Amino acid sequence: MFAARNLSSGYGEMTALRDLTFTIEDEIFAVLGANGAGKTTLLKTLSRLLPLHGGSLSLYGSDISSEPAYLMPGRGVAYVPQEGNVFPDLSVFENLSIGGRTGSRPKSEKLEEVFELFPRLKERRGQAAGSLSGGEGQMLAVGRALMQEPSVLLLDEPSAGLSPIFVEILFSSIAETRRERRVTIVLAEQNAVKTLEIADRVMVLSLGEMHLLRETSGLTMSDITEAYHI
Repeated sequence: MFAARNLSSGYGEMTALRDLTFTIEDEIFAVLGANGAGKTTLLKTLSRLLPLHGGSLSLYGSDISSEPAYLMPGRGVAYVPQEGNVFPDLSVFENLSIGGRTGSRPKSEKLEEVFELFPRLKERRGQAAGSLSGGEGQMLAVGRALMQEPSVLLLDEPSAGLSPIFVEILFSSIAETRRERRVTIVLAEQNAVKTLEIADRVMVLSLGEMHLLRETSGLTMSDITEAYHI
């Protein structure tokens, strides 16, 4: 899917990620790290919302180092930011319908799949998105992204601020999405324990630099903590 070589990026003249080389394959690829580690910056870079300061980035073997962000959905990449990820004044159904404007399958078919994955959204389909709980809002954001029929789904800290019960539901849904749809998922998270339960590989960032990149098999929380460098 993605291949980065000596990738650096950031905001304006400030470089926030430095010299990252990695690939993301057909998997759940987790990005862990403390606040300020560069997780959000990496996902914004992969979705082409931030420019590269150095190195290269490719998708399916095609160089996208200078690709504009508006072309990424057409390439099969859906990005769910941590905040501001729904249209609050529109209903649940209207939010999902916006996501369903891309892709080849009928919108009604995709809608039923999202409702099967998130039954709570079906119950609230006529409700304004801004009136949903935090967990329901995250379900809606992920559901709308899935309506695009992506091959790669970028999730930026989807469990942030959620109650334990919604964290369980959300991580279960992410694992089910991977299992049933074979979507490649890039998951930026702070909840390392839950992330290790579903991820295939883990990258740990600290202050914009990579300090660990390993398969989760045999990986311990001690390994993760040591790589945090805090």
